[in-house]
Amino acid sequence: MSIAPAPAELLSTPLHALHLELGARMVPFAGYSMPVQYPMGLMQEHLHTRAAAGLFDVSHMGQLRLIGTDAASAFETLMPVDVVDLPLGKQRYGLLLNETGGIIDDLMFVNRGDDLFVIVNGACKHGDLAHIHATIGQLCHVDAQFDRALLALQGPQAVTALKRLLPGVEKLVFMTGTAFSWAGADLFITRSGYTGEDGFEISLPADHADAFARALLAQPEVKPIGLGARNSLRLEAGLCLYGQDLDTTTTPVEAALNWAMQKVRRTGGARAGGFPGAERVLAQLDGSEPLTRKRVGLIALERVPVREHTEIQSLNGSTVGEVTSGLLGPSTNQPVAMGYVSAEQSAVGTRLQAMVRGKAVPMEVAAMPFVPNRYFRG
Repeated sequence: MSIAPAPAELLSTPLHALHLELGARMVPFAGYSMPVQYPMGLMQEHLHTRAAAGLFDVSHMGQLRLIGTDAASAFETLMPVDVVDLPLGKQRYGLLLNETGGIIDDLMFVNRGDDLFVIVNGACKHGDLAHIHATIGQLCHVDAQFDRALLALQGPQAVTALKRLLPGVEKLVFMTGTAFSWAGADLFITRSGYTGEDGFEISLPADHADAFARALLAQPEVKPIGLGARNSLRLEAGLCLYGQDLDTTTTPVEAALNWAMQKVRRTGGARAGGFPGAERVLAQLDGSEPLTRKRVGLIALERVPVREHTEIQSLNGSTVGEVTSGLLGPSTNQPVAMGYVSAEQSAVGTRLQAMVRGKAVPMEVAAMPFVPNRYFRG
């Protein structure tokens, strides 16, 4: 996980004082002072989330509302994703693209009926807001809610803990969301997250965040979890981190995100194309433009962690790609990574090697996720 150099003035989330009280080690991340780990340590935080429930502060992320009768059709012009047909209360993964089909940001959005609720990455939120305003601001009202807090409760016992505070939340299924109230505050909760586990993301007013977080931490299943374990959990789940695994030079097809582009937006679909970079992205999807590289999962065959920016070679010593994320997986108990390799070397089972401090570490292309997803689908 890349930790950005500290700007002159770091921002704080509404839970900053609580993090310090809990003994968190704070680091600069996306312009904020954020907890990277607590006294329990990264390994135990990771394993606790897989076994019980972990509470993450993700208030650095950006929350937006797109309002108006044309909001869905307008938003759809920015992404290769079906927005118009998204049912009420359902959430979907989206990709903002530039004119060459490169990924400006990845995001989540929910059809709430009276608006589209959008969550974007923290480091990208101001750029995303400017981009959305400039491109579709004449077609819908764009309301930034960057002052709201966002918490994530993840793990197989997350529902047990959360339903004590919010009875009825257990009725949600993966990638759905609904409104709740707690202590007079308006909450919006989706059953989703960034760990591969069952869990929830909770949007709430900043002035209620501390009390709600403390109420969750009072539940026996719940422990506070930092950015370090968030990174290892998402990598084991095969999920991309924007700025490492995705960027403006990478197309969705190169990133192996074909599943995120619904049939209706592809060649032959009812609303095919009409998004930035469509010609290139659709050509890559239908094979008329061959891929030169592709994102793959990688497992090291020796117990040597292989980090981002490590060169990947074929067995004959030719450079074929680079690792974008990598670490020793606490749940897999072996080094796992993802990266981009030439299309010819991308098949599962392909043997490669990573150059770690001048030593060739044998690697094998592997299917992702590295740990089975356990989303609750009902």
